[in-house]
Amino acid sequence: MPKDRQAGPAGGLVERHSIDFIPDGERHGRPSSLFTLWFAANLQISAVVTGSLAVVFGLDALWSLVALLAGNLLGGAVMALHAAQGPRLGLPQMISSRAQFGVRGAAVPLVCSIVMYIGFFASGSVLAGQAVGHLAHTGETAGIVIFAVATAVTAAVGYRLIHRVGKLAAAVGALAFLYLGVEMVRTAPLGSILAEHHFSAPLFLLAMSLSASWQLGFGPYVADSSRYLPRGTRPRSVFWATMGGSVLGAQWSMGFGALAAAWRGGGEGDEVGNIVGMGGSAAVTLLLYFAVAFGKLTVNVLNTYGGFMSVVTGVSGFRRIGPVGPGARSLYVGGIMLAGTVLALLGRGNFLESFSTFLLCLLTFFTPWSAINLVDFYLLSKEGYDIEALADPRGRYGAWNVRALATYAAGILVQLPFLSTELYTGPLVARLGGADVSWIVGLVLPALGYWLLVRRGQGAVPGGKDDALGSGVPAPAGLRSR
Repeated sequence: MPKDRQAGPAGGLVERHSIDFIPDGERHGRPSSLFTLWFAANLQISAVVTGSLAVVFGLDALWSLVALLAGNLLGGAVMALHAAQGPRLGLPQMISSRAQFGVRGAAVPLVCSIVMYIGFFASGSVLAGQAVGHLAHTGETAGIVIFAVATAVTAAVGYRLIHRVGKLAAAVGALAFLYLGVEMVRTAPLGSILAEHHFSAPLFLLAMSLSASWQLGFGPYVADSSRYLPRGTRPRSVFWATMGGSVLGAQWSMGFGALAAAWRGGGEGDEVGNIVGMGGSAAVTLLLYFAVAFGKLTVNVLNTYGGFMSVVTGVSGFRRIGPVGPGARSLYVGGIMLAGTVLALLGRGNFLESFSTFLLCLLTFFTPWSAINLVDFYLLSKEGYDIEALADPRGRYGAWNVRALATYAAGILVQLPFLSTELYTGPLVARLGGADVSWIVGLVLPALGYWLLVRRGQGAVPGGKDDALGSGVPAPAGLRSR
């Protein structure tokens, strides 16, 4: 084991691991910590904006609440299945994709995930920048930069600080949204807002797509935050803690956003100001701006941390790299911060349109990945991988897995006829009354296709109960050295 892995206590605040296997002696924590982390990550302003989009697109408030809940539950279940892999594997989420796509082939979904992280970093920085700008009287541009720097510093410190910030943000966010909810009940005509309900299948499915894409977007890095839990942690506990926190936080935020949009409209240009303006007095408004900025910190840190993991995973598949200590982590994180900040500054003017298109396009690339990853881990590999082979392009998983890559590409293409966004509308959307069912197609068909392809070639089935991980073999050198 490299010396930097042994420096300092295992419980120190600055994280010393990156994409390497977490030894059993350094595992700690309980699944309840995942509940607070994902509750905080979802109880924030971007989720409020996502919920408001359902009403902005034309669905009434009542059916928006139902559709958003359905999407959160379905997407949250898929996301939580990824989280349950963390304690079992002791690895970041995306490195396990090497078992399906090959050690180098995993770079294909990794590129998509890095783009996602930067996009979410940018969108989060726009909203948090509005809050910081109001709070510090610096303007939106300076607010974006200040928030981006705070995000990068927290992500560079690592896992323990992220969880501590998540716990505090969960409490702050709950208090802020509880107050805003009380104000809405006190002042808004909720009875008349909810009394107007006319069902529209296309708009209902669109609202479902918004919340499902929100949850599925966490899939590529959700196990990053569960990989330190003891290996014997029950998968059910991890699943329910993650799903419970994520769905509860998201539905609370999105439901509030839908009702707020139905009441006051979904204004473009100062989305944060439109929400915080419900707070009343100047003193309360300042506290709410702080709560908005602090609430965004958790999820933006997770995006930055996941982006760092994905970049390192992608690079290490093609060339051996040395240990990624705090200094190197800071450089990777700084690059992600810079890219996300530039994108935030360029795209802040037409935020709502850009954000909604980004969310819906995100589904196209991550539903096939989720389908392949989950089918392989739970059904084909029986929750066991050869961890050492994940670092060796000449090992059992190879450099490129043509079956998985072809299924992934087909999974993207098969969605296009059913896709409906500002950028592109598929030819079958009109026949379905304008409904977007692309994400459902993107989950079901790649899952079935990959299962059939791998089952047909039984020799290609990776993993199994006798794998290195399943049999309790010590952490392999290939992943200790990262």
